[in-house]
Amino acid sequence: MSAIGAFLAPSEWLAEGGGPRYAQLHRRLEAAIAQGLLPPAAPLPAERELAAMTGLSRVTVRKAMRTLAEAGAIVQRQGSGTFVAERRGRRVEQSLSRLTSFTEDMARRGIEARAQWLDRGIYLPSPEEVVALALSSGDSVARLARLRIGDGRPLAIERAALPLDILPDPEEVTVSLYAVLEARGVRPVRALQRISAVNLTGKDAELLGLQEAAAGLRIERTAYLPSGRAVEFTRSLYRGDAYDFVAELRLADREDAG
Repeated sequence: MSAIGAFLAPSEWLAEGGGPRYAQLHRRLEAAIAQGLLPPAAPLPAERELAAMTGLSRVTVRKAMRTLAEAGAIVQRQGSGTFVAERRGRRVEQSLSRLTSFTEDMARRGIEARAQWLDRGIYLPSPEEVVALALSSGDSVARLARLRIGDGRPLAIERAALPLDILPDPEEVTVSLYAVLEARGVRPVRALQRISAVNLTGKDAELLGLQEAAAGLRIERTAYLPSGRAVEFTRSLYRGDAYDFVAELRLADREDAG
């Protein structure tokens, strides 16, 4: 018998005088979620399986599931099944007017930041990287791909490419890319960003701890030196439920507005 099957065995929790049976099942499933037997985003057994495990009718099981859904503990998706709801962490407010690194952003908010390396090496550039970084034929790029994590929660997947004269050794980056670039005297001072809404797919959704097709934000950023040279091309995927991007707008000068 599976761990959840043993946990839901009625001899362990179902009692006369314990209140309505659906309410007792509700509490037992809540306990399974709290104890990690049913972790965030995990699928719940089908209604008929729960009825078999608990010895309760499907009507009773259905009522317990409905009350759990109303409480926000589970999410029922038509055609996909029922899943434990994601734990909601605090949202991160990200300014679009400041060029900072992920590490700096998290430190400023008192959030413990770390990274899981997905890739780090020297490669031939993609056509997009050639255009964004104005590379010549035969040039290579340093690539850095990381899962960015704040307070233990995956927040973003970041994939950066830089010319080799800007970052000759990608292994030199252990914590903050911008700290390494600053030490080399080539930290960018401005950037152009393009933001679009996406539905996360496949491995990216899995890395971010979300179900496939969950909402995300794609950000493409090209960063420049004071001279105007492009030195960083980064494509990032952010959790849609974790970030708020904020931009300050000012009234245009009357000359510009005309």
